[in-house]
Amino acid sequence: MSDWMNWLVMAGVVVVMELFTGTFYLLMIAIGLGAGALASLAGAAPVAQLITASLVGSIATMSLRRSRFGNRNRVDATRDPNVNLDIGQTLAVGEWQGSAGGKFTARSLHRGAKWDVEYAGSAAPLPGTFRIIEIRGSQLIVDQVGN
Repeated sequence: MSDWMNWLVMAGVVVVMELFTGTFYLLMIAIGLGAGALASLAGAAPVAQLITASLVGSIATMSLRRSRFGNRNRVDATRDPNVNLDIGQTLAVGEWQGSAGGKFTARSLHRGAKWDVEYAGSAAPLPGTFRIIEIRGSQLIVDQVGN
């Protein structure tokens, strides 16, 4: 089998791997492997083929990383409702205690268990219904409903 065929077989294998992972980065590597096949067809030496494939693959990968497709907005998992389904849910708090750090805390029942609750606002909260805006470990960070 010729060198250019080997390059194309490797590119095909990488494309199939990309189909299983769903990332575009492997496609960029496959483009580099395709460039190695073109260099082989042009009669370049094996070292030149490797250099061509690695340069084109690296440039394509860096270009993807800098594009809008590779640079996704990073969302903090503690505030992401797609990660924590409790974010956005409401719970009732009957009594608040002030702490030394100026934070207001409480214990409240949510989904059948007692949780530590911390108020995210600055003014003293009144008992009532609150919306969960963040989860830090076993502590729910809440805000007034309607804020």
